[in-house]
Amino acid sequence: MQTGSIKQEASRLLDNLPEKATWDDLMYQIYVRQTIEAGIKDSDEGRTVEVQEVRKRFGLIK
Repeated sequence: MQTGSIKQEASRLLDNLPEKATWDDLMYQIYVRQTIEAGIKDSDEGRTVEVQEVRKRFGLIK
């Protein structure tokens, strides 16, 4: 998902925040970005579980 350097991506995140954004807003955007990138990496490296298996493990009905 990362298309440029960390500095470029951080700058893009800042540019997309509203003028009245708080530090918490910025930290949330960084957290979401990191979480999505980690999930994509896990998926690319085959570290995923099928939905049916998750349902089975948690005793959920389809």
